[in-house]
Amino acid sequence: MKTIKITDITLKKLAQDREVALLFKEKTAIAACANSLGADAVELAPIKKLREDTIIYKTIAQKVQNAVVAIPVGFSAEEVNDAWESIKEAEMPRLQVEVPVSTVQMEYTYHMKAEKMLAKIAELTKCAKELCADVEFSALDATRADEEFLIAAAKEAEANGATLITLCDDAGVTLPEGIAVLVEKVKNAVSVPVYVQVSDRINMAVASAVAAIAKGVDGLKCAMAGKDVLLTGKLSDAITACSAEIGAETNLKNTRIHASIGDLLSSISHEDYEAADAVSEKKKILLDSDATIAQVAQAAQVLGYDLSDSDAGNVHKTLIQICDKKGAVGAKELEALIASHAMQAPSTYHFESYTTNSSNITSSMSQVTLKYNDELISGVSIGDGPVDSVFRAIEQCIGHHYELDDFQVQAVTEGKEALGSAIVKLRNNGKLYSGNGTSTDIVAASIRAYVNALNKIVFEEE
Repeated sequence: MKTIKITDITLKKLAQDREVALLFKEKTAIAACANSLGADAVELAPIKKLREDTIIYKTIAQKVQNAVVAIPVGFSAEEVNDAWESIKEAEMPRLQVEVPVSTVQMEYTYHMKAEKMLAKIAELTKCAKELCADVEFSALDATRADEEFLIAAAKEAEANGATLITLCDDAGVTLPEGIAVLVEKVKNAVSVPVYVQVSDRINMAVASAVAAIAKGVDGLKCAMAGKDVLLTGKLSDAITACSAEIGAETNLKNTRIHASIGDLLSSISHEDYEAADAVSEKKKILLDSDATIAQVAQAAQVLGYDLSDSDAGNVHKTLIQICDKKGAVGAKELEALIASHAMQAPSTYHFESYTTNSSNITSSMSQVTLKYNDELISGVSIGDGPVDSVFRAIEQCIGHHYELDDFQVQAVTEGKEALGSAIVKLRNNGKLYSGNGTSTDIVAASIRAYVNALNKIVFEEE
């Protein structure tokens, strides 16, 4: 009975599917889970942020003991070296040369004709082989490629040191019979193992995998979660049930798969695989002490903030301190940190005093006094409640209206003399500015927060 090699591509798929990056601990947990469930290889996402990704991938490479650790090498010799540096300490490292082989993708993505792409395949494969004994050639969009060119590309990769060939159905519309024919033709053309990465876009991933097995495929790529992908649990169930009939088995631990994957996915934050807009992006944010500066900046961007490197560093430093005590922070806590520690602008406007009259039968009326360039300026306005009226009064002072994007109030201490914290988010020219204010008087806290955000706008404009 033939043993089909399984490559887990969960990390790569989630990197493609998600807008918010996985946390450090989530990436390592996924790799560890795939390793423990019997995957023969764990595939990493391409390097995007060299420093952060290298640190994470080196950690994964050292922890994965029973499986190959594979990583795409990019499209230049420099990127090949970067990829190798990140996994060279793995027990079984593998470099992957990934290039499109369909005419439309070659010309659209890399602006290359067939002859130049063959030369590029040879160059990258040879460069990778000089560093790593195990080199994979992944033919992207193989199901839409000219068959003669696909076979020529596979032979070129093998001639320059590739130890296995992978055929990818990126379009996701090829029927199982088509996958089987393609596998058979490439198997007959090369002497190295042939893998296939099928799609579940038309809900036929398992059928396509079984059809490929019938034609002698040596390996399959699947993921524990993700969109339009062959799922590990479904593949394992199918092969376990039909093992004798199809003459194949895997090293996957079928009895543990569903429980382990369920536990893993419940521990991974902020992801919805069924409807992209079913959950607010803000609710997907959860950062812990393993979060990098880049992840903090990316999460802030989801909230609408474009942090400078300095601001991202300040927020990250405070985040680590809080996470050491609290464990993790979500969107609301992150916004509070941004309001308190990002872009600390000088006090162009300074809050002096306010008075307000409010009841449940009349509109509120407030007067706010600010100091601007040693000059006291006052504004008076009515509004729907004391907070609305003081905000309108501030606008009277400065002679400008800013869109109030969000306003939050919460107690930060207990008891009737509790200290209140307010966060105000103002939008100016499409950009968000967040201010934070604290006081035992919640109206005063709201004014301080508004003025804090206002000073950031003025500072940046100047």
